[in-house]
Amino acid sequence: MSPKETVIQALEDLNEAELRQVAEYLAFLRFRERHRAIPPLDDARIASLYAEAADEDRALAEQGMAEYQAGLLAEDAR
Repeated sequence: MSPKETVIQALEDLNEAELRQVAEYLAFLRFRERHRAIPPLDDARIASLYAEAADEDRALAEQGMAEYQAGLLAEDAR
């Protein structure tokens, strides 16, 4: 008998409470498998992405500051 057939036959003998436990265990196994599929974090790659984002943020802030300064000068001119 194949493992699948063995499991199916065993499931047929379980009551509702036992079937719920089996369902929870199956959900756990699927979760664990998805969790294993996540690649490990690469510290160098994260540092590179962080630096790139920081440069973009800095550039946007500087651009925004020029617009802000222009607005202040326009208010002072009124």
